[in-house]
Amino acid sequence: MRALLPLMLVTLVAAAPARPPLEAQRYRECLALAQSDPAQAIDKATQWRGAGGGVPARHCLALAQGQKGDFAGAATTLAGAAQAAEAENDPHAADLWGQAGNAAMLAKQNSTAISDFASGIAVAGSEPTRLAALLTDRSRALVDANRTTEARSDLTRATSLDPSAVPGWLLLATLERRLKDLPAAERAILEAAKREPTDPDVALEAGNIAGAQGRTDLARAEWKKVVDGAPGSEAAAAAAKSLALNPS
Repeated sequence: MRALLPLMLVTLVAAAPARPPLEAQRYRECLALAQSDPAQAIDKATQWRGAGGGVPARHCLALAQGQKGDFAGAATTLAGAAQAAEAENDPHAADLWGQAGNAAMLAKQNSTAISDFASGIAVAGSEPTRLAALLTDRSRALVDANRTTEARSDLTRATSLDPSAVPGWLLLATLERRLKDLPAAERAILEAAKREPTDPDVALEAGNIAGAQGRTDLARAEWKKVVDGAPGSEAAAAAAKSLALNPS
């Protein structure tokens, strides 16, 4: 959740709807407290919510819960915030549903995550970037549920809606490789590499696909690129393991 928290703040704070100055200031202070002292932030946000704080109070409470590692609690609170936002016709309801889904995934509540992402997709409208991000997120939950056909459909739609977004292409490439459609996997990873040529996760998957095709020299070159370019990362560790398993 520590990695997810800044993303949540960017999503909701950067494009937050206009609010009275005192409420906006209280929201900012609560968000800062959620990072520095989540236990105190939970108390303050709970009090604020009880006094009619609405969506901002719920959102701050959820972030503080997540910062403390209570991902299930954060998911429930975020879902409540999303429902309240829908009732207020708040355009960020879809973002809140997406955050609820991600928190549910961290809580290992996969069916809840799928449902939350579906709710976000239903209210996202036609804005392609937002809709593609929700579809990409839902695909992760669907893969975890072994619903690969649905996951592939979501990723195909997501990459069509927002071809510039690398995560969708990378996930699609990985899924196609696991489904043993190597030509489709190669097409997807080439799209990802075209947009992020130095991304270690993209290079790792490019190596994995090349390895699955029997192109060992190319696979080793991609994995070595990851090891040399992103030392200490999870991608580098995976690439080093693949290099050891596939000697030249």
